[in-house]
Amino acid sequence: MSSPANGAVASAESATAAAPTTQQWRGVIEEYRPLLDIPADTPAITLGEGGTPLVRSEWLSAVGKADVWLKIEGQNPTGSFKDRGMTTAISVAVHEGAKACVCASTGNTSASMAAYAAKAGLTPIVLVPSGKIAAGKLAQALVHGAQVIQVRGNFDDCLRMSRGLADHYPVALVNSVNPVRLQGQKTASFEIVDRLGDAPDIHLLPVGNAGNISAYWLGYKQYADLGRATRKPVMRAFQAEGAAPLVTGEVFPEPETRATAIRIGNPASWKLATAAAGESGGGFAALSDDQILHAQAELARRDGVFVEPASAAGVAGFLQDLELGTGPTYAGKQVVVTVTGHGLKDTVTALEWFGEVPEVVVDADIDAAAAAAGLV
Repeated sequence: MSSPANGAVASAESATAAAPTTQQWRGVIEEYRPLLDIPADTPAITLGEGGTPLVRSEWLSAVGKADVWLKIEGQNPTGSFKDRGMTTAISVAVHEGAKACVCASTGNTSASMAAYAAKAGLTPIVLVPSGKIAAGKLAQALVHGAQVIQVRGNFDDCLRMSRGLADHYPVALVNSVNPVRLQGQKTASFEIVDRLGDAPDIHLLPVGNAGNISAYWLGYKQYADLGRATRKPVMRAFQAEGAAPLVTGEVFPEPETRATAIRIGNPASWKLATAAAGESGGGFAALSDDQILHAQAELARRDGVFVEPASAAGVAGFLQDLELGTGPTYAGKQVVVTVTGHGLKDTVTALEWFGEVPEVVVDADIDAAAAAAGLV
C-alpha cells in the first residue's frame, strides 16, 4: 500500500500527464511572421501585443438582430491597437540601425511608441498638439521616457513636423504613414478570421488618421487570397462631426471633438482608407460627440467593456445606422466592431459625461449599507 505522500505524488504526475500542451502568445511578429512584409531577420521587439479578446455583444446582437462581436484592442500592452503596428515599426527601425524615433500623436501613438522604444533602447521623440492630449496618454509617454514636445497647432501640424525631422535628422518616423505600421495592424484581421472561422460580413470601426481601416482591409484581402477566408467584409468607419474629412471630402483645418483619438482633420492614410471603403462596398459616416459618449457609457453598462470615447464610435455608428436605416443591412449578418483603446486612457471625459459623482457615505453598519444600496 502506498503512503499518502506517494499517493499525492502519483496524483500530481497523473495530472501533469493529462494536462494539454499549451503555448503562450508570442506577439504578432512571431505569431504571423511569414505573412508580414518585413525583412526576414527583423528582431521582434515585443511586449506581447495582439491576441486580444473577441467578445460577443448580446446587447448589440439583440438590438440589430445580428451576430455582433467586439474586438477589444484596449487589452494590448499600452491599452490601444497602436501596439500592433508599433512592434513592427520599432523592430524594423532597430533592424535598420535607428537610434531614435519620432511620431506625431493625439495620444495613443505616443504612448505606444514610447513603450516600444524603451524596450528597444531607442530615444523616443513625441510631438503632440498643445493642450489636446488626454492626461492618461501623456502620462504614459512621459513615464516611458519620451521627449514630449507640445506644438501650438493641431495633429496635422505635428505630423508635418515629424516628417521633416525624419527627412533631415537621424530618426525613424513611426506614424502610420510608415507602411510597416500597417503590417502589424493587419494582424487583427487575421485573429478575427482565426477565431470566427471566416471573415465577418461587416466590420465597423472608428477612423482618425485612417491607418487602421486600411490595415484591416489589407489583412482581410490577404487571408482571402490565401484561401483562409471565403469572403471579405464590408468596411464601415465613423468619424466625429467636428473632424470628419473622410465623410465630407474636405480637410478640417481646425478639427474639434471630445473624442481626442480621432481629432484629425487631414488623415495621412486618406487614399488607402477611401480605397478600403470603396473596394469593400462600405463607406464613412459622422457622429455627434453626444452619440459617441452615450455609446461609450452604454457599452460599459451593458457589456462590461470600458473604452475611451473615440473607441466607441463604431458602436455609436451601428446604433445610428439602425435608427436612420443607413449603411448596410445588419439583420442576420455577422458583424465585428473594433473598439480601439481602453477607457482608462481618458477618465476625465468619462466622469464629465457621467455627471455629478454620487457621494453615498454611511456608517460602518450592514443595514445602513443595505438601505443605501436599495436592498430594503
